[in-house]
Amino acid sequence: MPSKMIDFKSNGGTTQGYLATPASGKGPGLLVIQEWWGLVGHIKKVCDRFAAAGFSALAPDMYHGKTANEPDSAGKLFMALNIAQAEKDLRGAAAALVPYSSTQKIGAVGFCMGGQLALFAATLNPSVGATVNFYGIHPNVKPDYSKLSGPVLGLFAEKDGFVTPQVAKDTDAAIKKAGKQSEIHIYPNVDHAFFNDENTAAYNKAAADDAWGRTLGHFRAHLK
Repeated sequence: MPSKMIDFKSNGGTTQGYLATPASGKGPGLLVIQEWWGLVGHIKKVCDRFAAAGFSALAPDMYHGKTANEPDSAGKLFMALNIAQAEKDLRGAAAALVPYSSTQKIGAVGFCMGGQLALFAATLNPSVGATVNFYGIHPNVKPDYSKLSGPVLGLFAEKDGFVTPQVAKDTDAAIKKAGKQSEIHIYPNVDHAFFNDENTAAYNKAAADDAWGRTLGHFRAHLK
């Protein structure tokens, strides 16, 4: 399955992203949005997994070349995220994905910081027809849920100290209050980042496998 770094336009500038496409060349398009570590190998592998499942997956580099491998530096990059630039990058990535997508509507999925940015992307782009939010958090990103144009699936962890079960329930309620469709699942006895198989302290295979199945099902049901 072909995968490569590509350049795409972002409001007059250029941003890079990692693109993975299925063997057929085109599949339903997905924006895949990074954790606070940056566009690291794990996120690229997630794109490759989506491509193997028949999707065209594009992960925009939200940090423009910077990555972190320990929490302190990741936290600094996370808090330094320029929200106005992030908005431009997400719009640009959605447009760049169109030629590789076999469906009119694309999806957005993100993890940790990326989960919140996936919700944000879905409120910026009417082309986003379905969103999956893995334990999304960013204090400076405030999506306007009334602008969602498709259903949201939220996947959360019972032991998450960042995105607690109450935060998950509040997010679900806020989306529904805005008149939009939301479903959440809170996995018992697992922690934040349970999906990241390179984060050995947090990874939980059973929860990750179930979440992967729910994610594929959500996109296959809603991206036509």
